[in-house]
Amino acid sequence: MDKTLGVLDALENRRSVRGFKPDPIDTATIRAILTIASRSPSFTNTQPWEVAVVTGATRDLLSQKLSELALANTPAQADMPPPTTWPQAAAERSKVHNINRFKHLGIGREDTEKRNQMRMQNYQFYGAPCALFIFMDEGFGPWSTMDVGGFTHSISLAAQAFGLATCMQASLAYYPDTVRQCLAIAPTKKLLVGMSVGLPDWQAPLNAYQSARMTLDEFVQWFD
Repeated sequence: MDKTLGVLDALENRRSVRGFKPDPIDTATIRAILTIASRSPSFTNTQPWEVAVVTGATRDLLSQKLSELALANTPAQADMPPPTTWPQAAAERSKVHNINRFKHLGIGREDTEKRNQMRMQNYQFYGAPCALFIFMDEGFGPWSTMDVGGFTHSISLAAQAFGLATCMQASLAYYPDTVRQCLAIAPTKKLLVGMSVGLPDWQAPLNAYQSARMTLDEFVQWFD
């Protein structure tokens, strides 16, 4: 663990990595990361997060099951459905991001085969040896998803201190019934997001692309 990695460095350098080395991560490291992340704030200390750590044969089996569903274009049935519309400015940012990412990879708009191959990497956890599935009991309301979001971000920041990288993936939550069945998770536990964790492979093509960020003037107002 690199204790010299400060909070500001972690925040500035965090990125979604989409290409990992296959090197396994020991359980002690994952435990340490989750212990640190458990200090995340939550409304009246309710701590709504629950985590399934998936590695080894279970990771491979789940990857196979999710890949089969995605390859068959099975409609997503996420517990928390992704938005279908965005405010205009956000929609434009998303559009530009997708155009630039495919352009960086040399994948044309009409190249459906390569675009599909890229989509399927989600369900292979981008080669990561470990996947985390973040759940929240159905007894919690929408407010608690903000707490889970903060917890998930804390995981991504803490992982960097151990030389690891992460990728938060909404697509890993598209088929929650399959995930719950494979992991023997109760149906009352709602799957919010998945996350791949591992050593980053900086030679992976997707890792050479970095998304743009808004300037302060685009999202900040000052009041004296």
